[in-house]
Amino acid sequence: MSNIFDFDTIILGGGPAGLSAAIYASRGAVSTAVIDVSMMGGQPSNYLELENYPGFPIVGGFDLMEKFEEHADKFGVRKFPMQEIEKIDLTSNPKTILTKEGEFRAKTIIIATGAQPMKLNVPGEVEFVGRGVSYCAVCDGAFYKNKVVAVVGGGNAAVEEAMYLTKFADKVYVIHRRNELRADKIVQERAFKNDKIEFIWDSVVKEIQGDNLVHTAVLENVKTGERSNLAVNGVFPYIGMTPNVEHITGQLEQDANGFILTDETMKTSVEGVYAVGDVRKTPLRQVITAAADGAVGAVYAVKYLEALKEVPQKV
Repeated sequence: MSNIFDFDTIILGGGPAGLSAAIYASRGAVSTAVIDVSMMGGQPSNYLELENYPGFPIVGGFDLMEKFEEHADKFGVRKFPMQEIEKIDLTSNPKTILTKEGEFRAKTIIIATGAQPMKLNVPGEVEFVGRGVSYCAVCDGAFYKNKVVAVVGGGNAAVEEAMYLTKFADKVYVIHRRNELRADKIVQERAFKNDKIEFIWDSVVKEIQGDNLVHTAVLENVKTGERSNLAVNGVFPYIGMTPNVEHITGQLEQDANGFILTDETMKTSVEGVYAVGDVRKTPLRQVITAAADGAVGAVYAVKYLEALKEVPQKV
């Protein structure tokens, strides 16, 4: 018989949203657990540094998330990292999460599974992952010392990662489908001043070519339709995010892109289920907004649990 773990609330995801939720839930005097498919910390753990988290002018991503985790530990949060999830049932009573390690049951679930980079979905992308295609400049940037790379996208993530790559690469192309960036002005200004960065406007990647390693990105101008070959050693796509909703999709309301719909209390369409951070439909995806979501969601999950304990008055 598999192990059975019972909690008042279970948080799916150990990033800033999940750990923040864990802190607030446990302080609300409810038994709390965090389940993650990898180690605790989430995506920010891979960031070299952050400079927009209040109180920390510059802080390493791993260092910041380590502090989040230590804070959760202070309140006795149970952590279950590296779980292989087999099934999630959000509508059962109690709600259940089945993993290789056992069955986890709770009255409330807080979904904080985050999001991951969207794929270009072009020939060669999948084939060259790890051999010239990467979605993490901090993880793989050092492999491109004295080489030429291309970053695809025009938002903060794309431009910031392009600047990081200039620490290693001799040349960094930023390929964007429009003729202006979406990144914050301060981020744009820094990039425009960097001699190693060159912008290729109104263009998209149509194919990634190579032999054992990437050597060419095939580009298409979206205005003229003209194609050209760009010699590069690496391609880093940063064109947006897609939610991590495996085992969840279809059980609650989501938008056309799969992001979970919530109200201002982070409540989803399923009673007792809350969604926080990048996995929900939100206008901004930052560490600070994820942490704030976690606090809100946990507070209202605790209120929900308190309501369940109330005994109806006799008439």
